[in-house]
Amino acid sequence: MDGKGRYHDNIFVERLWRTVKYEYLHIIAFNNLKEVRKNLTQWFDWYNQQRFHQSLDNQTPNEVYYQYATIHQAA
Repeated sequence: MDGKGRYHDNIFVERLWRTVKYEYLHIIAFNNLKEVRKNLTQWFDWYNQQRFHQSLDNQTPNEVYYQYATIHQAA
């Protein structure tokens, strides 16, 4: 982190929530908060396990994370 109050600190989280809102929340009508929570959990599982990300060389976040963790654990 660069320092207190710097916009770089939150840029990744802000980008993620923008994606959640525009690709999911604004499209589907929910009946209650319990339904929102359940569907968001499923969406985040899909986002991390199945959705390919161009910035990650068309890999999923889980593939990148566990590949990184395996390399650093072996060292």
